Amino acid sequence: MAVRLPPWVRTVIQGILGRKLGMTRIFDERGEVAATTLVQAGPCWVTQLRTPEKDGYMAVQLGFDETKKLNKPEKGHLKNLPMLRVLREVPADSLEGLTVGSRVDVGFLKPGDRVDVIGTSKGRGFAGVVKRHGFRGGPKTHGQSDRWRRPGSIGSGTTPGRVLKGLRMAGHMGAARVTVKNLEVLEVDPERNLLAIRGAVPGPRGGLLVIEQIRKRAGS
Repeated sequence: MAVRLPPWVRTVIQGILGRKLGMTRIFDERGEVAATTLVQAGPCWVTQLRTPEKDGYMAVQLGFDETKKLNKPEKGHLKNLPMLRVLREVPADSLEGLTVGSRVDVGFLKPGDRVDVIGTSKGRGFAGVVKRHGFRGGPKTHGQSDRWRRPGSIGSGTTPGRVLKGLRMAGHMGAARVTVKNLEVLEVDPERNLLAIRGAVPGPRGGLLVIEQIRKRAGS
């Protein structure tokens, strides 16, 4: 049976897992419209505690998104917890009061808080340099009608006689880890596990997100 954490304990955890539901817009008290992303944030369960003595750092491993099928190693790791599809670590200020099996919801956030949102960008497949890097292409004139979207030269012949590492070329686009920083929390609904964040976050609808709260520095 999962133990629900009291509010004073939930504040030590700085993050939560969720899934992107889509975008909408919210009107604030001044009547101004804000582009908003809705996120199903939690509920999550504490599945492991990382301690400085044992692991060299402090963090909390959270589980999210119940499923019906896991392999034996995953079941062994979760033991008596619900079968959870996703496991991720989030930072924590302290491990005081935390136990494996505790339930974590989005209640530790409030409107006005700032968060970093980590996700996987939409995959675009194999893309050329115009789409992938914003190249303008070559001139469609002087006999170059078939070079409009080509990359042009990729290096000289004798020196260095090879293609330098990091050269911007055609290739796989998207499906990469992306962090959007310093987004504002507009609304929090712990009862329905909903979080409204100002602006866009990475990934498609249904994509996994890690929402990490930004801690204010001393004196700020």
